[in-house]
Amino acid sequence: MPQDADLPLAGLLVLDFSQFLAGPSATLRMADMGATVIKIERPGSGDLCRQLYISDLDIDGDSTLFHTINRNKRSYAADLKDPGDLRAICQLIAKADVMVENFRPGVMRRIGLDYEAVRTLNPRLVYGSVTGYGAEGPWAGLPGQDLLAQSLSGLVWLSGNGDQGPVPMGLAIADIITGAHLVQGLLAALIRRGNTQKGALVEVSLLESTVDLQFEVLTTHLNDGGREPQRSALNNAHAYLGAPYGIYTTADGHLALSMGPLTKLAQALDCPALRRFDEIESPFSQRDEIKAVLASHLSQQPTEYWLQRLRTVDYWCAPVFHWHELLQHEGFRSLEMLQTVRRHNGGDIRTTRCPIRFDRARPQSPRAAPRIGEHNDWVKQMFLRELS
Repeated sequence: MPQDADLPLAGLLVLDFSQFLAGPSATLRMADMGATVIKIERPGSGDLCRQLYISDLDIDGDSTLFHTINRNKRSYAADLKDPGDLRAICQLIAKADVMVENFRPGVMRRIGLDYEAVRTLNPRLVYGSVTGYGAEGPWAGLPGQDLLAQSLSGLVWLSGNGDQGPVPMGLAIADIITGAHLVQGLLAALIRRGNTQKGALVEVSLLESTVDLQFEVLTTHLNDGGREPQRSALNNAHAYLGAPYGIYTTADGHLALSMGPLTKLAQALDCPALRRFDEIESPFSQRDEIKAVLASHLSQQPTEYWLQRLRTVDYWCAPVFHWHELLQHEGFRSLEMLQTVRRHNGGDIRTTRCPIRFDRARPQSPRAAPRIGEHNDWVKQMFLRELS
């Protein structure tokens, strides 16, 4: 396991002014990679995400969502409207490498912490800004929220069967992908800073990231005369891919089939009815007919029966797991993707680890999400001694 000093971002100081998911998920990943991340929060209430519950589970006074995306960070409570607190924040900014915020456009300017203002304090600062729909334009002032961005982006018309209306992703995919894009931009700006000694403003938005997530199929749409995506009527898993692509019900569960020749599939499944479909033209033009044949045939035997037949000929397939099946499987356990973190004198939480390995080892930190202002004294000792 790499020690903190061995991780790629060790020695970097990141100030996290962001709330909810997109910004904090980006700084979480930077913390995983060794950066010191100080979360700047309101005294008393802190990040609103502390009370944003996605279930009825409360751990040590905060939501599981807050615990998930704010582990491995330190909290510094400051009232940005208080001149003394703002002065301390400006001293932190002068020493920071990265600063991240996700307020609505104009808020940081009113506080005096927009990029143009803080670059005078620290010309080498890399400043990350997350918005819902960009800093300008008719949508700039609208609330930036995951489902709203999904809905505006067209993404919700790619999932579900053809006879369904819009189907959103069952995850906060707009937030998550925006956070990933922000990390990419911040790291690129840090590399450039290493060569030029100049900071940068890195801007991402939920809408732009969600549109970019669709780059493959949207490019097809932009070049095929503007035809609308055609979701299959049965077992749709990708609006632009032909049969057999989808998830099928078996006698005891479900089976996922990816791409592959229909002749090979017909032979592996001993399904003569598939052989009547022309291999070159039918996978998309007769997608629903092929899927109907497969759905009927696959329902006759259990999942493991089909997996053995398909894997024998190396046809791309997989069982469809619930979380409890995934978590108990040796294939997942061997990845060592989970960890337990503990608050000081507080509760434990079981959560994920960084998905990236460095020198064949995965970073791990026992530090849980902080309480509001838990590290004020530490921050003053490390960075603000002149104010103590």
